[in-house]
Amino acid sequence: MRWDYFGVVGEKNNLLSNITAVAPATGLGTFTLTQVGQSGLSNLYQPDHKDFAPRVSAAWDVTGKGKTVVRAGYGVFFDAFSQDMVLGHLPYPPFFAPGPAYNPGLPGNLNIVPSTINGTLSPGVPIYNAPSCASFECDVFAFARNIKTPYMENYNLNFQQQLSSKAVLQLGYVGSQGHRLWRFFDLNQPSVATINACDLGLLPAATGCVAGTIQDFGQANRPFGGYGIGNPYAAYYVMQENSTGQSNYNSLQASLRINGWHGVTSIVNYVWSKSLDNSSDGEDFEPNAAQPQNSTQPQLEYGPSNFHVPQRFTWIFSYEFPTTSSGDMKRLKNGWGLSSSVTLQSGQPFQFNFNCEDDYSGGGDCYDRPDLVGPIVQDNHNPYQFMALNSFAIPCNVTAATGVASDCIPGTRHYGTLRRDSLRGPEYKQWDLAIYKNTSITERLNLQLRADFFNVLNHPNFANPFLPAFIADPGINGFALSGNHEIGQGFYPITATGDVGIGNPFLGGGAPRGIQLAAKFTF
Repeated sequence: MRWDYFGVVGEKNNLLSNITAVAPATGLGTFTLTQVGQSGLSNLYQPDHKDFAPRVSAAWDVTGKGKTVVRAGYGVFFDAFSQDMVLGHLPYPPFFAPGPAYNPGLPGNLNIVPSTINGTLSPGVPIYNAPSCASFECDVFAFARNIKTPYMENYNLNFQQQLSSKAVLQLGYVGSQGHRLWRFFDLNQPSVATINACDLGLLPAATGCVAGTIQDFGQANRPFGGYGIGNPYAAYYVMQENSTGQSNYNSLQASLRINGWHGVTSIVNYVWSKSLDNSSDGEDFEPNAAQPQNSTQPQLEYGPSNFHVPQRFTWIFSYEFPTTSSGDMKRLKNGWGLSSSVTLQSGQPFQFNFNCEDDYSGGGDCYDRPDLVGPIVQDNHNPYQFMALNSFAIPCNVTAATGVASDCIPGTRHYGTLRRDSLRGPEYKQWDLAIYKNTSITERLNLQLRADFFNVLNHPNFANPFLPAFIADPGINGFALSGNHEIGQGFYPITATGDVGIGNPFLGGGAPRGIQLAAKFTF
């Protein structure tokens, strides 16, 4: 049994703030933004003292001869989180909301987005005036007060059989469940009913809704209004970190290992798996990985993980040629060998999101998913025409095709029907080969000459469509009118390989064939 305690993230001078009260109202509600250390707010969130992590495992020698073994294990593992969650967030929609250290409108907070510059530089006088919501969006990033430490349950059952003195076969089930994973919602996102009621003029004029108009980006019909500053506070985007995410992973895994059989070493692995979640990274490196498309319906985001790879096959092989102890040119003939590595794997999932062309759903979060209105047409062998875009449409009924939200017929806007991570990126295939020669120079000095061939077949491995912009936009070629839909035009191209994203979760280098010659001395 293990017990973990992770201290609450704080700041020396209490320059953090959080939401402490919410007051919904008919029309526009308010919330209270309080600085840590004031008004009874002693810390950013409540500490978690219940992180108990049991672990258990067992192994059984079935025959008593050491050749057939069954192993099983179970464990709970808690996850310490990065302080970037407090002061390094980069949510997609807000103008500026990197965390509770930068919430505007409170004395002492790190308000680094200025409105105007003071005239004369004077000791003790800030260079910039206080931020004003008239000059930029007043975005807030808060933490759920009862946020919990994420944890995983890991479990496995393996069967291992010795086939000979040189070969072992292993079959196993490996699974996990993630609980209390971190994600964040926009508390200021309106519901579909509110959006359409606003468009149809069914809400009071006090909310700012105008009959028969499209309230782009939801400034008027958000729960807490559009602009304003103070305490109680009215804001544009109100992001809140919470621990409602969950995941599960199930896999069947097989491995065959051969060691030192007539100079051959071979390891063959195959994994058939499925990984599902509603929060793949906690940070939203790609849209909807942490923030739902519709924060009022977060349960709709459950689907394949961003890093889901259904099938993966690897084969590592090496062979050392027999040595001879006599004859001419013995030093030249001995020491030769080769090694090979083959990797084959399924493509990783993705989804399309409009990249701020307009606020088609009315929710104001700038990255609506489209409606799926036709069969998915995909060509894995042509990166310039990877996926036809005429199956994806702006999520509303229209009378024209100009690609703007004002085309939407009032009362028809909604969040797109394309499910998160429901599309599949290109597969990955690579074969690497090396040929080497070992030679003893002296008793203690050895030389290895080798030639490495990376991606021997020069097979092109293209990136998941999320790269290089970390978003895949079905409106890149504009829109065409089809019935009462504005649909995408042409094809979505893949223009990058998998090695272009910093800190990305994508697998595979994607480089062309590379040949490397090397000499290595060991002594």
